[in-house]
Amino acid sequence: MEFSGFTNEDFDVFLIDGLEARMEALKNTIRPKLEQLGEYFAPTLSALSGDEMFVHVAKHARRTINPPKDTWVAFASNPRGYKMLPHFQIGLWNTHLFVWFAVIYEAPQKELMAERFIKKAAKIHKEIPKEFSWSLDHTKPETIKHEQLSKTDLLAQFERLKTIKKAELLCGFTMDRNKVIELGSQGLLTEIESVFNTVTPLYKIAQNIK
Repeated sequence: MEFSGFTNEDFDVFLIDGLEARMEALKNTIRPKLEQLGEYFAPTLSALSGDEMFVHVAKHARRTINPPKDTWVAFASNPRGYKMLPHFQIGLWNTHLFVWFAVIYEAPQKELMAERFIKKAAKIHKEIPKEFSWSLDHTKPETIKHEQLSKTDLLAQFERLKTIKKAELLCGFTMDRNKVIELGSQGLLTEIESVFNTVTPLYKIAQNIK
């Protein structure tokens, strides 16, 4: 089945009250689309990164009280999990869609990856487009636009990733829900692919791939 794009109904799932009701809607409306995006982009990301990419759709299985405020599909080079590795994500909050390259706090090699980013900080600062964003916490919707960061600011983010146990760093692009709906399926696939092309060099730095 082909990816049909996202609708207002998909974004509004995060307004549904109660864990069970929201999870039910999420499983029925958003999850099939995330699975389609996973199938569509895994070969692209495998080719771009040089590592075979496996698809992980968020299950939110540990939740017992609070309904999820966002959901996603992640891509990583391990079929069993993605949180311990540098990875890619496509996902939704109620307000927007995100496309990320991510290193989150569960990654045991985080310090080493941060050192590699520190060494390439000037190049990264120059090559990430100004309209792209950074996030310091994957559980919060707030982001920082790349154009707001000086080289020193970016370096400080990499240092933080290295020294603080719970620190995270995500880089990519966020898109307002209205824009996502307006783009339709093909337009959105093109945009996401373009973001992945731009952030794959960060993956290669993290993994020390020449």
